[in-house]
Amino acid sequence: MKRAFVTGITGQDGYYLTRLLLEKGYDVQGIVRRTSSMTRRRIDQLKDEMPECADRITMQYGDVTDAAGLIRVVMELEPDEIYNLAAQSHVRVSFDKPAYTQSANADGCLNLLEAVRLLNQRKPVRFYQASTSEMFGGLPETVPQSEQTRFHPRSPYATAKVAAFHHTVNYREAYGLFACNGILFNHESPLRGENFVTRKITLAAARIKEGLQSELSLGNLDALRDWGYAADYVEAMWMMMQQDDPDDFVIATGVSHSVREFLEEAFSRVGLDYQDYLRIDQKYFRPTEVEQLCGDPSKARDVLGWEPKTDFYQLVQLMVDHDCEVAKHERLYEDIRGQVEARETWR
Repeated sequence: MKRAFVTGITGQDGYYLTRLLLEKGYDVQGIVRRTSSMTRRRIDQLKDEMPECADRITMQYGDVTDAAGLIRVVMELEPDEIYNLAAQSHVRVSFDKPAYTQSANADGCLNLLEAVRLLNQRKPVRFYQASTSEMFGGLPETVPQSEQTRFHPRSPYATAKVAAFHHTVNYREAYGLFACNGILFNHESPLRGENFVTRKITLAAARIKEGLQSELSLGNLDALRDWGYAADYVEAMWMMMQQDDPDDFVIATGVSHSVREFLEEAFSRVGLDYQDYLRIDQKYFRPTEVEQLCGDPSKARDVLGWEPKTDFYQLVQLMVDHDCEVAKHERLYEDIRGQVEARETWR
């Protein structure tokens, strides 16, 4: 049985990757930061969905910014594959927390690579670094973006990810490690965090339909993104790690859509016109905008045999339908709470 070590296991990609690895017979180890509140909702959901695999998921406290602790965990677990998904992953927030973003996204990767280097002296280990399309910066003359496109990061998040990308390449070349970068373009799902624009939109559409919300505040509607489904993209992560030689790959659909298009598709799914509920708020604009991201996944198709299974319209439908169920449960809860409060007032 192969053993995989996954940082960022409690996130969206962590859920889908862990599910895939369990289906392939892996033992999956993950780390989670110690906080006063539990943040394992997605992994708990996965254990409920796959009870027969629950004993093959092990969690312990850890943090990629703690180099000594990270090295200790890796050396003790001796995994066959390491997937570094941990990051401060919100681009807009990175402008407010640049130092922390650098520490988590760049230094965290370097800490993990050092652990890989040490473990590799004892046994072979493979390393995957979660890179991002934000590294390209979205300059008009670079569309579509491929593995040969130069980086032009336009946020602290992207800058830190560029550093992590080059750390990975350097350790591969300097120490002969099996270390690869997956340059993933935007990938979404019903498990996306609620402060990301796609999930914010689909939840708003569902909640407005149920009368739980009256408006939606957004920033730049004209930004173009190459959106895919996270469950498809984690398959590409795993495929990269099964190759004979390590390499870097762009993972994308090859088609971009604007935030406005996402809005239109999501709200039309519930029979509403987004323009009746939208409010533009300047606080959601970035100091430097990334105007267009559209990936060229030719190399992934030709070398890995990977292609996306879910298109833009299927993705939006999937997310909206999920959030409609969420909103219906919220509506039911509100109704029950209102009835209880009315009963207490009557008494």
